[in-house]
Amino acid sequence: MRRFSTLIIALILGTTCSLAQTVISQYKPGVTSEGAVYYLPKTAISITLQIEKTTYTPGEFCKYSEKYLRIKDVPSVAYTRYRLISVRQDPFAVADTSKCFAVKYDSRTSACNVRLSDDGILLAINEDIKPQVLAKLQPAPRAAKTAINPHKYMSEEILSAGSISKMAELTAQEIYEIRESRGMLAKGQAEFMPKDGVQLRLMLQELATQDQALTSLFTGVTLRDTTTHTFTYIADKPVKRDVLFRFSSDFGLVDSDDLSGTPYYIYIEDLKTVATPAPAEPKKGLKLLFNQQLSGIYVNIPGRMRSTIADAKEKIVANEFPAGQFGNVELLSGALFNKKYTTHLQLHPLTGAVYKLEAEQPKK
Repeated sequence: MRRFSTLIIALILGTTCSLAQTVISQYKPGVTSEGAVYYLPKTAISITLQIEKTTYTPGEFCKYSEKYLRIKDVPSVAYTRYRLISVRQDPFAVADTSKCFAVKYDSRTSACNVRLSDDGILLAINEDIKPQVLAKLQPAPRAAKTAINPHKYMSEEILSAGSISKMAELTAQEIYEIRESRGMLAKGQAEFMPKDGVQLRLMLQELATQDQALTSLFTGVTLRDTTTHTFTYIADKPVKRDVLFRFSSDFGLVDSDDLSGTPYYIYIEDLKTVATPAPAEPKKGLKLLFNQQLSGIYVNIPGRMRSTIADAKEKIVANEFPAGQFGNVELLSGALFNKKYTTHLQLHPLTGAVYKLEAEQPKK
């Protein structure tokens, strides 16, 4: 929790946000024995992309694949391709610096235990809680898949062949012999059968590995890997069409101004679930402003927004989230925090709305 030494000189102000910001924008959020300066939150969106990378390397005998293995149309040129697997949106709270308020403790009140997040968002009063942390879902780490080296399964006769064509021919013969041996084992007709099922599985697995490694000399090797990319988007007003990122099947995720990639757009819609408040009457100068202060705590009345991500052809994903920036701000009266009872206030960590409000009689 951040602390600051500057004396808080302003109460919570019952005025428009612009006037309140003018008065307290010089202060940083924090808590002292005299009072607190805090922010209310707004909703940001964490956008997570899963991208599959496919890398193909042609085999040494690719041009003989049809002749010896009857496999047609085997690529002879290496390539790398990218594919967008999924797009996910997750909301989380960030400090709304346009909603910065101050409260000065009064000896006649019980509002003296203010809890803020690390970035100064008001979380609770007279309630012991731990700051909420955004839990970003990340895929479990995994070992990178590597290609099997086929040369270690080549016989001496193959390695000593005088030409690539002869090596391909001998390798194909070896592949057919391996497949025949595997078939005989599976049917139980091999000359030397294993003693138990475990040994049989190990032998079949080893023959399959040899087959795969030697066949890759003709068909090539294809490796696939999945990567995760996460970034943040914050909208303070509706957005009709904004380029969120660009994606290329040849280069993967590219810069938003790189025309080699296909643009993916984001649309932010204010669902207008909260009525717009009537405009406040203008105050006549800061002196009158301080003379007509209202004691209390400001909280959000959040609205809702719809976030849609799409390319030029279709919608990819759409979600609705509560959003403090598309709602209103209301004042909880300071009368709730008098010494006749102890008020416990907890705000929703995402929206800044009242999550819990309880009062209890102090013990005598």
